[in-house]
Formats: sequence, structure tokens, C-alpha cells
Amino acid sequence: MSNQKKEFNSKRTTVGPGSRGPIGRPPEKAKNFKQTMKKLLVILSEYKVSLIIVLSFAIGSSLFMIIGPKILGRVTTRIFEGVVGIVSGTDSGIDFSYISKTLAILLCLYLASSIFSYIQNFIMSKISVQISYNFRKSLSKKINMMPFRYFDETNHGEILSRFTNDVETINQTLSQGFSQIITSLTTVVGILIMMLTISWQMTLAAILIMPISLKLVTFIIKHSQKYFKEQQNYIGHVNGHIEEMYGGHLVMKAFNGEKKSIEKFDEYNKTLYKSAWKSQFFSSIMMPLMSFIGNVGYVIVSILGGWFAAKGVISVGDIQAFIQYMRSFTQPLAQLANVSNILQQTAAAAERVFEFLEENEEICEISKPVKLNKIDGNVEFKNIHFGYTPEKIIINNFSAKISQGQKVAIVGPTGAGKTTMVKLLMRFYDVNEGEITIDGHNIKEFLRNDLRNNFGMVLQDTWLYNDTIMNNIRYGNLTASDEEVIEAAKAAHVDSFVHNLPNGYDMIINEETSNISQGQKQLITIARAILSEPRILILDEATSSVDTRTEIQIQNAMNTLMKNRTSFIIAHRLSTIRDADLILVMDNGDIVEKGTHNELLAKKEFYYNLYNSQFEKLSI
Repeated sequence: MSNQKKEFNSKRTTVGPGSRGPIGRPPEKAKNFKQTMKKLLVILSEYKVSLIIVLSFAIGSSLFMIIGPKILGRVTTRIFEGVVGIVSGTDSGIDFSYISKTLAILLCLYLASSIFSYIQNFIMSKISVQISYNFRKSLSKKINMMPFRYFDETNHGEILSRFTNDVETINQTLSQGFSQIITSLTTVVGILIMMLTISWQMTLAAILIMPISLKLVTFIIKHSQKYFKEQQNYIGHVNGHIEEMYGGHLVMKAFNGEKKSIEKFDEYNKTLYKSAWKSQFFSSIMMPLMSFIGNVGYVIVSILGGWFAAKGVISVGDIQAFIQYMRSFTQPLAQLANVSNILQQTAAAAERVFEFLEENEEICEISKPVKLNKIDGNVEFKNIHFGYTPEKIIINNFSAKISQGQKVAIVGPTGAGKTTMVKLLMRFYDVNEGEITIDGHNIKEFLRNDLRNNFGMVLQDTWLYNDTIMNNIRYGNLTASDEEVIEAAKAAHVDSFVHNLPNGYDMIINEETSNISQGQKQLITIARAILSEPRILILDEATSSVDTRTEIQIQNAMNTLMKNRTSFIIAHRLSTIRDADLILVMDNGDIVEKGTHNELLAKKEFYYNLYNSQFEKLSI
């Protein structure tokens, strides 16, 4: 297949300047949370064994950490009793043998907890990356099966965000959030049990403090979330504005737009500043407030603990362990309080991915397609009716017959339907009524790939990628040798200028394609089309933005390309299609005139007026 046709839609796949795209899209809630989570759980069920292992290791890691303070409390009690015994003279001293053995056990517990944590994180990361990989693979496969109509109707930044933001959100939640939820839940329950084993009265006092902490956390999250959303939103605006101004800095400077640009940037930047400092302020006060409330709790617990210790109800080590548990209790509670928000964002991201994967695909291929080794290039449009929506038909009863090797120009005012006919010919859209045939076969009888394999396209908007000139030409036929690429380059007059460039054919075209001229870019795309050896050509006017000398070179290269091939030329400058074998004049989706250049001028009707509008005076 001629890859030249890929230029037809290449401009559509980029996020335009100023677009918020994936960067600027703020968090959102899922429309159908339950249904989306069920679908996500079905995918997770494929990793059932791995998830059970993750769950087991996460619980084990938490339990080992929870047991630690209790054991350490015993060490503290033994040291305290030993010191008291030494002071009072009633004991032989500190039992270092017991302490060393207990500390060794404690070290093993903490080491085991770390190992368990590492294993569960490793497995969960592997699962999340695999799911993300599968999602991206499915999205990539799906995007090539989507009808052209979808891309016309959908914002391209939104499509790209499915591959970036949405999949990455799912990845982060599964790799971090899932384990965090298990660990936090286990830790909260485990700590609560351990605290109760020490003293239910002190546990009750500690728990009474917790609602205040949770209220504060909920209040801060609720009020800071809108500022975080606004911050993320205006980061997109700032980035988009910078991209827009940088991309069009020549136009901006030419029209003295610097002042307006700076004013607009300042407006975005000030809004970003306000939302950023507010969101950071709310985030920064959370820890001091939690710390203050925690310290109040410690005071209450310490007083109670001191009183119980004096009465001999609990030991000093138990007080120390209890305070450690209190310090560990707040963080998992805050994490659990934020679970709802995490799950909502994950569901929203997953829902957008599932929505895309469930979109209607192109009409299925025919079961017994036509297979031709080589087509001749006879094309016929038979009573074509077409509309992008059924309610609005824009092509009405279009009929035309083109013979092999003919050069056909399609002309008409903007919106006449010229480009639409090309889209129908290549089956980017299917006709509502009528049929298009190639060598007598309806194009619906071909596989789409086989059909498009016979087309080549050279468009006004060139598409080159960040690689050498040699590889950009070879894109038309990836198996072509260097000699074949150079032959195509000579036929397209690329060879005449390429040796004057640094490194010649090995010169890297930069990302913006700004290190070669517009005419040179166009000649390279023509060389690419020559290398693909298509049977039918579609040519958009390619000489409107180049100088006269380059225009002649491009025209000569295009004549070489069109030789012995059926060619469709979408013409904007009527002076370039005087030698066309057939000119189809379109207006409002219909052919209003057809004939040669001289025949149409002689009629002095629509084409005559259209041609005359481009010249002040017509001399015949």
C-alpha cells in the first residue's frame, strides 16, 4: 500500500496548539461506576493467583509491622524493671540476654515485613504494567479499526488521552492504590486489635480523637480538590498557550502580537498561581493539624497510661507500644478516607478506555474478497449519493467514468464535495446509494488494505517524520534498496538539491521539518509516492505556496508520477489543470459540467466563471 495516503489524515492525529489535551483534562467521575468496576474486576480475575499472593504478602507485611511495637514494648518494660531493680537494690540488673534475643526477633520481623512488602509490590507492579500494556495494545488495534467518521466527530486530544492519562491512571491505581488499600485496611484493623489488647480504656480515648482527625482530613480534601482541579486545568492552558505562541512565533511577531500574548499568558499564569498556592496551602496545613490533634491524643493517653502504670494495671512498655500504635493509626485512616476519590478517578479512566474499545468498528470485510494481481485503473462512479449524516445528503446522483491512464481534475468552489469524492473512492466512508467500481469490481468487494494498496497520494499538507531523507522516501516501500530510493529521488528532482544539504540523503529532518523548504518537502513526498508504484493517484494542489522555479520542478515530478497511471487531481489553481484529459466541475455535491479545459471555456458557463474569477481578463 502506498503510505503516501497516510498523509491524508496525518494532521488530524496531533493535539492542536492551545488544546488542553491529556495535560489539561481534570479528574472526573464515572457515569456508571458499578458497571465499569465489574469490567475491571473481570480483567483482574485473569490474574487471580497472583492477586491472592499479593493479598497474602500485603497482609503478612502489615501484620509483621503491627506486632513490632508490642514486642519492643516488652524490651522497654524489661529495661525499665531492670533499672528500677538496680536503683532499689531488689534485682540483679538488666536481662541483656532476653533483650538481645527479643531485638533479634524484632529485626527478623521487620526484615520479613520489608521482604513481603517488596514481593507484593513487585508482583502488583508487574500485573498493573501488563494490564496497561494490554490496554494500550487493544487501543492501538482498535484505533486502526475505527471508521473515519469517528475521528471527524471526536476531539483528537480526547482520543490521545485514552492512551496516556487514562491508561496511566489505571496503572498507578493498580500498582500503588490496590496494595495501599489492602495494607491500610489490614493496618487499621490490626492496630485497633493490638491497642485493645493493651487497654480498652486508652483505646476508647484514642478513638474519640480520631473522628476529629477524619473530619479535618475530609474537610481539607473536599476544599482543596477544586483548587487542584483548577491548577491542573490551567497548567494545560499555560502549556497550550506557550506551545501556540512558540509554534506561531513568526506570525505573532509579524502582527505585533507580543503584548496581547503576554497579557493572555499573565492571565493564565495568575489564575494558575492563585489555584496553586491555595491547593498547596490546604495540603501543607494537613500535617500540622493532624500532628496537633495527634499530640493532644498523646497527652490524654500518656496521662491515662501513667495513671494505669502507677496502679500496676499496665507496664511502661505497653504505654510506649500504645503510643507507637497511635502514631501508626492516623496515616492508614487518611488513606482509607481517600479511597473513594481514588476509585472514582480510576473508574472514570477505565470507563473512557472501555467506551473507546466498545465503539462501533468499520463495516466488516467481505468474506470472499476480489484478489487482482494488478489493476488497470478504470474507475466508475455510478449514481453516488452520500451524506456524513443521513439527514444531510451532500453528494447527489454523482456519476462519472474514468478510463485507464486518464488524468482527471476535480474542481469547484470550497465545500463542493471534491475531497469527499476522494474519501469515498478510498473507502474512508461508504456511499449511501450507488456504487464505485475499479476495473468493473465494486470497491466493497475488495479488502480495504488491498484496495488502498493500489492508491498513492500527494497532498498539499506534507507529512515527514524525524528521520533521514533516505528513510522518509523509503516510507513508500519499506523493502526498497538504497539504489531504488535514489532512482525515485531522481525522478522526483530530489537528487538535484539533496547533495547541497548537510549529509545529503542521510540528513535528519527535524521534528518541525523546518530545516528544509516547503518545495523540498513536497518533492520528497512525490519521490515517496513514485517509490510505492501505485496504480491510481490522488493529487492535491501542491504548488500554491512555492516559488515559480520550484513549482515547475514539482509539476515535472508530478507529470513523471502520473505517467501511465489513472490520476485524480483536486485542483484549486485552475491554471495547473489545462492539460487534464477530463475536468469534472462540482458544485453542491453534483457534477455541473464536464469536459476538457477548452471545451468548458467555450461553453462560458460555471467553469468559465470559476476560471475567470482567478484572472482579471481571459484571452482565448
